[in-house]
Amino acid sequence: MNVAKWLLLMLLALPFLELAAFIAVAATIGFGWALVLVLAGSFTGAWILRHATSSHIARVRVALGEGRLTALQADQDGGLVLFAGILLLIPGFITDAMAVIVLAMALWRAVAGGARPAPSDGIVDLTPEQWHQVPDPTLPDRRNDDRS
Repeated sequence: MNVAKWLLLMLLALPFLELAAFIAVAATIGFGWALVLVLAGSFTGAWILRHATSSHIARVRVALGEGRLTALQADQDGGLVLFAGILLLIPGFITDAMAVIVLAMALWRAVAGGARPAPSDGIVDLTPEQWHQVPDPTLPDRRNDDRS
């Protein structure tokens, strides 16, 4: 069998494996706690996709809009976090375990890689407290126009 067939087989078997894992965990710690863990994993995945990857999604849009796929390859840590968020969003213990492994890989790369130069894609990540609007001196000031 080639790799594509194995991947398809694993994708089709994943719901059954997730169900078996849920039953095993529920039998060990109780149905309520197992359900709480699955929901906590899904909410964590939604939080990661909403907050931690917003700048990465913006970089992907800019890079695809300009046709620069090499910029996407240079920012692999953000892609790993995005992939982990998607895995966490899928309910189940197997995908949650895979997401924890992917997040650990991203954290290890970030710590081992040290400080890297900022990507030159035109996107600057700032918190709202770090920026303010500066008026352009070449544009006319229209705040005092009386156009009532």
